[in-house]
Amino acid sequence: MAGIVNKIKQFARSPQGRRTIEQARRASADPRRRAQAQRLLGKLRGRQH
Repeated sequence: MAGIVNKIKQFARSPQGRRTIEQARRASADPRRRAQAQRLLGKLRGRQH
């Protein structure tokens, strides 16, 4: 499990990881995208039960 966490940390520090994080921040700031993500999460949670 620690190996996975380290790989995620390495990715987050890489240029590609930084770009991905910034894109996610911009998308989360957009109300339309936020609503879209909430609907998707609701669908995924509904399938788990």
